Amino acid sequence: MIKLSERVKALKPSATLAVDAKAKALKEQGVDVINLSAGEPDFDTPEPIKEACIKALKEGITKYAPTPGFLSLRKAICQKIYEDYALEYQPDEVIVSTGAKQAIFNLLLALVDEGDEVLVLSPYWVSYPEMVVCAGGRPKIVPSSFEKRFEPELEIIESTITPKTVGIIVNSPSNPTGLIYTGDFWKGLAELIEKHNLWLISDDIYDKLRFDEASPENILSYAPELKSRVFIVNGVSKTYAMTGWRIGWALGPKEVISACVKIQGQSTSHATSFAQKGAEAALKTPAEEINKMVKAFAKRASVLSSALQEIPEIDFIPPQGAFYLFARVSAYYGKKTHEGKVIQNSIDMAEYLLDRAQVAVVPGVAFGEDEFLRFSYATSEENLLKAVKRIKEALNALT
Repeated sequence: MIKLSERVKALKPSATLAVDAKAKALKEQGVDVINLSAGEPDFDTPEPIKEACIKALKEGITKYAPTPGFLSLRKAICQKIYEDYALEYQPDEVIVSTGAKQAIFNLLLALVDEGDEVLVLSPYWVSYPEMVVCAGGRPKIVPSSFEKRFEPELEIIESTITPKTVGIIVNSPSNPTGLIYTGDFWKGLAELIEKHNLWLISDDIYDKLRFDEASPENILSYAPELKSRVFIVNGVSKTYAMTGWRIGWALGPKEVISACVKIQGQSTSHATSFAQKGAEAALKTPAEEINKMVKAFAKRASVLSSALQEIPEIDFIPPQGAFYLFARVSAYYGKKTHEGKVIQNSIDMAEYLLDRAQVAVVPGVAFGEDEFLRFSYATSEENLLKAVKRIKEALNALT
């Protein structure tokens, strides 16, 4: 029998992908499942982007590309980051990867040594801790609370820092909460980063999907002097409905980006050539096109929030961005199903809702918060209302 590495044994499978796969499998069997687990927009990629990719294919852009990405795309990324954040980067401070996930993976492999600690703020995107583990590091989870809008107290963050702590990963607007960190939080976090000589990976993949019509922002919006310590990660998947295209990028100090290029050169080599041309077109997409999708998500967030408020024992904070709502359902823990099974945690609850209500959601334990479920509203308003009706009936059936 072949022995698996200790590294892979330590990894947990992606809960979001697992739930999504199960929901799709049930649908293929003819079950009327409403999938509120998906982490991708339900909109189609805008036509001009598709056309740019088709044009690239017809022009023969099907060969190997430079490992860090086409220069024209890296220039477009630099231009976009300047327009959105007033930050100046050069093309050699950018690497294009096979999705934002690989960009983060590259950075962690470049920055983390065996035993190094990386702070991960809870609730977190499911892959952050596992990617730190893959890099040989130790994820240290920083708790937060519903009562404080899932914004970790700075004192708690600092108390988690040890001599082995090297960096921190943040995500705003957040997956899974849909919430946005405040300016005061960013300022306080910037002071801690400076004081303890840390680096920070800012996962900005949802930065334009915010409902207040404000410009995108991250920690450098409040502390631009930290530019040499901050790595900005983004991509085309969420903003332009291009999840399957797998184009993401990272920006940061040249020496670290060069290290990422070296790592990527020994793994995937480069992102798909013709998809890069589609991404380049995406970055030139008029803001009105993006705003249509953002307004649709904002309306759906309102519809879902209003519907869930009719269920008295569910608590949540209305989302400010992305396309997720994080709801506390622990008031139902300890209750029994009609088959006598006791709902003890978020996994039990998610399984119950899928089996009884045919609604797929993601258990909060995957994000570090077992009292919660993540609802994605990347679906129609009609589906959202139908799903909440089913959920309400299923919860009322518990004894």
